[in-house]
Amino acid sequence: MLKAVLFDMDGVIVDTEPLHHKAYFAMFAEVNIEVSDALYESFTGRATMSICNQLRNDFNLFETSETLAAIKRKHFKHIFENDAELSLLDGVLDLIQDYHKNGLVLVVASSASMDNINQVFKRFNLDRYFTAKLSGADLKSSKPHPEIFIKAAQASGHDPKYCMVIEDSTNGITAAKAADIFCVAYYSPNSKNQVYTLADKVISHFSDIRFKEIEGLFL
Repeated sequence: MLKAVLFDMDGVIVDTEPLHHKAYFAMFAEVNIEVSDALYESFTGRATMSICNQLRNDFNLFETSETLAAIKRKHFKHIFENDAELSLLDGVLDLIQDYHKNGLVLVVASSASMDNINQVFKRFNLDRYFTAKLSGADLKSSKPHPEIFIKAAQASGHDPKYCMVIEDSTNGITAAKAADIFCVAYYSPNSKNQVYTLADKVISHFSDIRFKEIEGLFL
């Protein structure tokens, strides 16, 4: 029986990927490095500090990883606060409300910083639906490591076999499956060149996984 749903945030609940793209490339320009599209796409689903550690090593930067992360978050905060068009992904609020109405425990498990998670949840009034919020930035390991989903399942109070993850990135799907949790891959047009082969189910519309559509898979 399905008892808990563990949501990624970026690319699943809200489409902040274009904002992150602008913020990262503003940071790249500020520290004078050129990051290829292919390298940037490999970062999808990973925590900022993990990405900054790699950038520091790959480009022999003298800035610390903490400094790089602070620069990126400075740019993201400015972009987030000034983007009036930012909205929840089509159909996701209906899905969240459907799950909540049917008694499922909802947890967000995102690689975003807790500040970013809280900004999104406050802007769209989502806290009332979720039992817990986990940030990969606060953990030892980043996706594709399964730590965040192991802890998210624990936070839900349910065994992983009664949980479901909704993800949009290769790294997130890999992390969910490494945690031995059923994973739905949401095909997001803004998460380019991601691989969904490990996912248990692939969707392009949230209506495909409403409670009445998905509960039978957990009987």
